[in-house]
Amino acid sequence: MSTTVNVICYKSKVLKNNENPLMICVCKDRKRKYLSLGQHAEITMNNHFRPDGSCFHVAVYDTITGKLIKKATHQGYSDSSMWARGQAWAIYGYVMVYRETKDVRFLRFAEKVTDIYLKRLPEDYIPYWDFDAPHIPAEPKDASAATIVASALVELSQLEDNKSNGNRYKKAAVRMLKSLSSANYQSRESKPSFLLHSTGHYPNGSEINASINYADYYYIEALTRYKNYYRI
Repeated sequence: MSTTVNVICYKSKVLKNNENPLMICVCKDRKRKYLSLGQHAEITMNNHFRPDGSCFHVAVYDTITGKLIKKATHQGYSDSSMWARGQAWAIYGYVMVYRETKDVRFLRFAEKVTDIYLKRLPEDYIPYWDFDAPHIPAEPKDASAATIVASALVELSQLEDNKSNGNRYKKAAVRMLKSLSSANYQSRESKPSFLLHSTGHYPNGSEINASINYADYYYIEALTRYKNYYRI
């Protein structure tokens, strides 16, 4: 994860895997917190995404003026591809923004970034490391992206103002969790982790088809949320 910094004026590079820590700004004044959160979320919404709702991994800003300079990738396949975990952070982040602000614009945007992700998933609902990687289905999966999205969708299913959407997101989360809980993705006796088959930084050759601690974290968070929200 990259260091949390202010997106509006002081940022030279914004990474999509910054979306989660950047979403909650630490302020003593609760009203100021919401202003900071809303401002950041709106700027990111305007600058970090393509028209279809897929996100760029990196947005580079002028550190003095705050003007957007370019959009690119660092851990994805290409500047124009949809990197799976980057999109997962976008889903998680905008669900969080809506929860904290209750601004319906962010709910609609959370739906948009979620729906493009769900539309492109393979049969088991665990994404390949990049949706546009050239050798699918021979590309590595990224279970960590699936855990992040599953946790976000359990919460989104509760926050939805449309019952049909809520049920759809709940079903998608359950489908992801069933795959993650299967023998295909569980470490079980093979490693001291819960999950296999995450991809950390494919272009750098790092953590490919690996067990990664944040995959385990969001997997447990998703299961805990589901248990608490649905009283099972």
